[in-house]
Amino acid sequence: MDKKRTVLLVDDDVDYLFQMKLQFENGGYSVVTAESSKSGMEELTRVKPDIAVIDLMMEDTDSGFTLAHKIKSLDTNIPVIMVTAVTSETGILLDKASSGSRDWIKADAVLAKPVRFEQLKREIEKLLRR
Repeated sequence: MDKKRTVLLVDDDVDYLFQMKLQFENGGYSVVTAESSKSGMEELTRVKPDIAVIDLMMEDTDSGFTLAHKIKSLDTNIPVIMVTAVTSETGILLDKASSGSRDWIKADAVLAKPVRFEQLKREIEKLLRR
C-alpha cells in the first residue's frame, strides 16, 4: 500500500480550511492545517509535508510570499501552491506563467480563488510527479 502524501494547508479562512481538509482526506491525502503563516512554519518544524498549499493574504497582505520563501529555504523539494483571491480583490495578476520572470514568487504554482478541488488536485499531482 502506498504511503499517504501529506499536504500542509495554510489559510486564515477556517471554513475554507475545513472544506479543503475534508476533500483532501476523502481524496486519500493526509492533511496538516494551519490558520496563519506563523503556525504554518511551526507545523513545518513538526511535519515534513510532501506539498504545501498556502494562502497569500493572511495576517499580512504578503504573508504567503514570506511563508513560501521560508518553505523553499528549508527544503527546495517541497512544492508550494499559492491559492489566492488577490486578483479578484486587487486586480493584480499573479501568474507564474505570464511574461517576465516571476522568480520572486517562491511558489511552484499560483491559483486564483475560488479554486475547484479537482483543479487543485490536478496541480498537486502534476507537481508531485516532478
